[in-house]
Amino acid sequence: MSVRYRKQDRVAYVTLDRPHVLNAMDLRTHEELAEIWDDFEADDDLWLGVLTGAGERAFSVGQDLKELAALTELGQAAPSTFGSRGKPGWPRLTERFGLAKPLIARVDGYALGGGCELALACDVIVASDRSVFGLTEARHGLIPGAGGVFRLTRQAPYRIAVGHLITGRHFDAARAYELGLVNEVVPAAELDASVASWVEDILRCAPLSVRAIKEAAASSETLTLADAFAARYVWEEQRMHSADAIEGPLAFTQRRDPVWRGR
Repeated sequence: MSVRYRKQDRVAYVTLDRPHVLNAMDLRTHEELAEIWDDFEADDDLWLGVLTGAGERAFSVGQDLKELAALTELGQAAPSTFGSRGKPGWPRLTERFGLAKPLIARVDGYALGGGCELALACDVIVASDRSVFGLTEARHGLIPGAGGVFRLTRQAPYRIAVGHLITGRHFDAARAYELGLVNEVVPAAELDASVASWVEDILRCAPLSVRAIKEAAASSETLTLADAFAARYVWEEQRMHSADAIEGPLAFTQRRDPVWRGR
């Protein structure tokens, strides 16, 4: 197996497990990840996910270029562009635009190419201070086809983003934090505790509220303020009629912790 998948206390822990190649993702990895994301979405007992890479050297350095080169020599690698439709593992995380449950990227070490794109597709990024980010595809005759071109220019200042995209330059965790690309940077020894704190805080919130907020924030990004108020949000319609919407205020008035049911 190229990916480890563990469920514990409402949380799905997904670990890219190819540390010998800095968690580079081959086709088998993408196939395994697709099954995991399908299960994560379908399992009502899971309210949150944490994505990371095995070892202390890398979150992921992206596409397994040795595999790509081998397939190209055999004439088995079709030309690629944006997106993964028609490829193993579709839709990959970077194209699961309707994924309502939040994901935390736990980044320790290199997050390059497709690895950086995976992190950018998550909702929260917590990084160790030794982490390094970069979209290096242009150096290899490729493009950040898993959405890096689109997400980096939306999540960082445009000119800064383009500068990194057309040079493949790396940037460290401190710089990523300055640009607003990561939520928190901590010493490597404190990384797990920091991630656990984010997990705890998210689980303290009503799961339907979290999903409704994520959906509204993402889908209204290109709308005017007036259109954003008038738009329809599927998860918000579920939240507003849910038992949890009653439980929250009731628990507050009774001075107790709410018991969320996710419905």
